[in-house]
Amino acid sequence: MTVRRCLPWPDKHLRTRAAEVSEITDEIRAIWTDMIDTMEAMPGVGLAAPQIGVMLRLAVVDGSSERGRAVRLANPEILHASIELREHDEASPNLPGVSAKLKRPRAVTVRFLNEQGQVDRRDFVGIEATSVQHQIDHLNGRMYFDNLSKVKRDMLLRKARKLGG
Repeated sequence: MTVRRCLPWPDKHLRTRAAEVSEITDEIRAIWTDMIDTMEAMPGVGLAAPQIGVMLRLAVVDGSSERGRAVRLANPEILHASIELREHDEASPNLPGVSAKLKRPRAVTVRFLNEQGQVDRRDFVGIEATSVQHQIDHLNGRMYFDNLSKVKRDMLLRKARKLGG
């Protein structure tokens, strides 16, 4: 079990678009395993590789109540998003101590490369839909607070700076 360190905001990696994964190798599978260990240690419902300084389009999501059901995604892409929105409190281990309520589509259909290197498609609903959208933001160099108004974003970042000392 390897729990990796989450980069502290405002590390430049968190603002950089991650590179596409060309194939699923044992090295990629090992990164996914570390990401799941890191996500479980937080505990969280998802993690994107750039959060731990790996600049590849890799994410893991597990919103199950019993855990141990993480979905491993490479190059995830949203094909369809529901019109119906769902509000959820979002946070990030890269900016601990703060969170914000965001509205995102309640359900999304995502295409990705799975562990076997095959193109897969899956519907995510509820907390997992929120998490997969949050992870894709990270892969694109965005943080959840980028979805807030400037006033709310500035307040959140000021609060985080105070907490950070």
